[in-house]
Amino acid sequence: MKLRIKHRRWTPLLSLSLSFGIFLSASAVQAAQLPEGLTWQTNLEDPTFASPDAKFGGTYHTFTASFPQTFRLVGPDANGAFAAWTRSALGLLDRHPNTDNWLPSLASSWAFGDDHKTVYFKLDPKARWSDGKPITADDFTFMLKMMRSKDIIDPWSNDFYTTEVSDIVVYDKYTIAVVSGKPHNPDELMDYVNLRPIPAHFYANPKKDENGDGIADDFVRRYNFKPEPTSGPYYIDDIDKGKAVTFKHVKDWWGYDNKYYQHRFNVEKINVKVIRDPDIAFKYFEKGQLDSFALLRPTLWHDKAVGEAFDKGYIHKAWVFNQAPVGAGGIWINTAMPLLDDLNVRTGLGYATDYDGMIEKILRNDYVRKPNPMGAGHGDYDNTEITAVKFDPKLAMSYFEKAGFTKVGPDGIRENSKGQRLSFAVTYSTPAHTPRVAYLREQAKLAGLDLTLNLIDGSSMFKYVLEKKHQLSFHDMSNSKIPVYWQYFSSENANKPQTNNFTNYSSPELDSLIDRYRSEFDLKKKHQLSRQIQTLINDANVIIPGYMVPYAREGYWRWMKLPKEIATKQTESLFGSSGFMGSMSTFWIDEDVKKETKAAMKSGKGFEPVTIKDETFLDPRP
Repeated sequence: MKLRIKHRRWTPLLSLSLSFGIFLSASAVQAAQLPEGLTWQTNLEDPTFASPDAKFGGTYHTFTASFPQTFRLVGPDANGAFAAWTRSALGLLDRHPNTDNWLPSLASSWAFGDDHKTVYFKLDPKARWSDGKPITADDFTFMLKMMRSKDIIDPWSNDFYTTEVSDIVVYDKYTIAVVSGKPHNPDELMDYVNLRPIPAHFYANPKKDENGDGIADDFVRRYNFKPEPTSGPYYIDDIDKGKAVTFKHVKDWWGYDNKYYQHRFNVEKINVKVIRDPDIAFKYFEKGQLDSFALLRPTLWHDKAVGEAFDKGYIHKAWVFNQAPVGAGGIWINTAMPLLDDLNVRTGLGYATDYDGMIEKILRNDYVRKPNPMGAGHGDYDNTEITAVKFDPKLAMSYFEKAGFTKVGPDGIRENSKGQRLSFAVTYSTPAHTPRVAYLREQAKLAGLDLTLNLIDGSSMFKYVLEKKHQLSFHDMSNSKIPVYWQYFSSENANKPQTNNFTNYSSPELDSLIDRYRSEFDLKKKHQLSRQIQTLINDANVIIPGYMVPYAREGYWRWMKLPKEIATKQTESLFGSSGFMGSMSTFWIDEDVKKETKAAMKSGKGFEPVTIKDETFLDPRP
């Protein structure tokens, strides 16, 4: 599967902010009075999805393809693939993975104001940071201050926390209100105010703060490899630079008083080893040195995940479908690069890129073509009239000729009157994708297009793309319930490093629609604006829609245990291979079964082979 980057909306299990309201800290609380007549609510009625049979203990061994370039949660290089691990903290509320209802988390109860902007929260007084300090209102006001600071060098956060949240009002140590920057319909408001705190005590009293905003002027360098305390069940315990990161379970974690966190997060330690080559990582897995392995790639599931260890039941296989939203992506075209600012060239690229053939020939039809460059699964936000164009080399050539590429060189690649070849580099992140990109390259030759392969491993690849050095980038972004557009297509983010406008494309019309979309209250109008925005993006031909992988598919040693209902509607990973919150962490390790399995392997004894295919949440979308 392509590198799936965690995009910037990470606060409400994503992000937020606006206006320049006065910060009220816990020490200035007495002046603020809660409105009368608030209707406080919580949710203790939804079903749990973990198993009471789960056992605590053991070390879960997994891997990452590259060592993180930073452990900061914001700022340069903070938005790489390892962010799924470092951002596995808690927000004010959580969401049920099947019902989609809001659940208590850092906040035990909440109440809506009458202005469609304000939500009041009562914090759980038992909530603690992983270093034992209490989580209080001050951690939320500090978060807003930090996210607005220029010292963090994070344009997206600066904007988002200054346009989507206008204030955090403190009533006492454990009662706050989050005020959205603009009114939102009830469907969306909680998504915009469901913030995550930042430990104020960890960043207190910076030695260098010339602008007096309370954030160290050298924030980026100072905290580059200093992981902050977390509200979640695991903290970074050990960093073996360039080699591994180990997480440890918080002792007597406060969250287990919450019914929805019980029987989850069951392992004592998580060791994330850096193994740059996934084929080598698979060999580690076969030897039992990794406890599970994602088998999304068809060659892994069908060809490599076979043999004695599987036949004798030492290693199990599971294929479970989900209905999670799908993020934007495929091939991002950098319009700031020569020739790619021409719409005819970009349109030709779309027709010259044989994704459907790649899915059939290389991916065995296990994957599904993404219909829309901005993803799928967002309900009425999605423009279902948009469909990905089919491979058509003749049509591609006609567009290339309109762009002036009327000559064909001796190697079959088109040239223009200036002698420029129709050749672009495709940047991608892992050797596992080489056969996919190589197939696209061979098919593109039929249209007179040369696609060269530019493999840059792991987090270095995303840094390269963030710095806008790419021509074409082969990657997907992670999903969100409500589509986001500003980060990808606002002119404020075009031609700037460390922003997610990977295409460097913008237009006044698109800016206007995005601004209206961000502030629209009426849900039907917002849906309509979303569909209009997607039409403009599609017409600009700046993203060639890629593929979707609507399932989790993994191999795991038989000592790795799962609940009876092994997956939820949102499950994208059964284990912790991409962050322990994303997997729901309902698995556990049975040490007795581990001993039994290792003894059986020595004696040659076998067990029943196990392959599970769970279609409970098979997505009805085409």
